[in-house]
Amino acid sequence: MTDKKKAILESLKGGLIVSCQVQHDDPVYSEDFVLKMANAAEWAGAVGIRANSPEQIRLIKEQVKLPMIGLYKIWHDDTDVFITPTLEAAKQVWEAGAEIIALDCTAQITHEGRPAYELLPIVKKEIPDALIFADVSNYEEAKRAVEMGADIVGPTLYGYTEETKQIEQPDLREFARMCRDFGDKVFMVMEGHIYTPEDAIKCLYLGADAVVVGSAITRPHLIAKRFVDLMSGLQSNWREAERSKH
Repeated sequence: MTDKKKAILESLKGGLIVSCQVQHDDPVYSEDFVLKMANAAEWAGAVGIRANSPEQIRLIKEQVKLPMIGLYKIWHDDTDVFITPTLEAAKQVWEAGAEIIALDCTAQITHEGRPAYELLPIVKKEIPDALIFADVSNYEEAKRAVEMGADIVGPTLYGYTEETKQIEQPDLREFARMCRDFGDKVFMVMEGHIYTPEDAIKCLYLGADAVVVGSAITRPHLIAKRFVDLMSGLQSNWREAERSKH
């Protein structure tokens, strides 16, 4: 690993990475909403930003100097793989200014008909200067991603695959197992279902090198819906809105 890559990872160590994302059909959408989120995260002391789409990555990087985990969500009706699903998408994320490229590294089958994790070595070869963040959903996928050379691993997709889609809470026991077994080989990041500072601190104690928080900080419509859903006896579930294709 190059000194530049090591320096980026070291700058993230022990800190909060804020996922700043907005979709065109979100009620809070405006062209500069993600920039305001990122400005607020930087002001608060976050160590990094996670953002979606070349357009939004570029907008944030123009003003915010924190390291960027970039991804490109592309949805297809025949697959649940949507996080940077192709080499072209990865190249666009890199060219927009992200130092770190997030990829779906689950065993799910892509729109192109192959396991999502097969893209990891291709991106490593074609964009060697990028750090690769493997988004996984379970221990076995994390193990494979480490063996294939991922620089960062996180259970981002726990709750978003067919096998885990009913899950609403983080699997801290499984994450601790990942940190125990892979923490000396890869930068471990907790991402997904973290809603309080106390939960984030638990993850650091379990071995996380850093923690990503998104919806609980930057998606006010989903924050409000969590309250409404519970107060109405869970007649609907806010997670369905969070998982929806855009």
